[in-house]
Amino acid sequence: MIHELPKLPYSIDALEPHLSKKTFEFHYGKHHQAYVTNLNNLIVGSKFENATLETIIREGDGGIFNNGAQVWNHTFYFFQFSSEPLLMPSGPLAKAIDASFGSLPEFKEQFNKACATLFGSGWVWLAKNPQGKLEIIQESNAGNPLRQGLVPLLTCDVWEHAYYLDQQNRKPDYIQAFWNVLDWKIIEGRF
Repeated sequence: MIHELPKLPYSIDALEPHLSKKTFEFHYGKHHQAYVTNLNNLIVGSKFENATLETIIREGDGGIFNNGAQVWNHTFYFFQFSSEPLLMPSGPLAKAIDASFGSLPEFKEQFNKACATLFGSGWVWLAKNPQGKLEIIQESNAGNPLRQGLVPLLTCDVWEHAYYLDQQNRKPDYIQAFWNVLDWKIIEGRF
């Protein structure tokens, strides 16, 4: 199976000023592409040569896991955004957020704190556990909640390459910009 960089559902400048075209040129066009290329090179001749990304995440290790998870994580990340996002969840997802965190503002406060305090590089996820309760998960490096049997709903990439061209060392500014392009309609579909 050959993995490919998926075409974005919007132009690389569509999320400005929150996430810049320059950041997308590097983050999507170079970083994401490098993970795709590396994964394709690593799986040749391995038991993962014809595996899905989900199988690679659940069963892989070493470079195959790291690159496979980064391909999946980045695709999941980029495909949750919109230039005209629904900025508030509704229906069952809104009720689940209230049940798990108290309210949307309390969820965002906890999620923002998880993003700001994740040491080093990684991802922060909103995921649904097998009981249907929502959890905020901090994962280092290429970590993904699929390995824990959770259903990922949204993620924030807190590797420096996600924000450094736009915000330099101001990670909290990036976290705030993230909410301006996150499309809750997409997250509701994942829920």
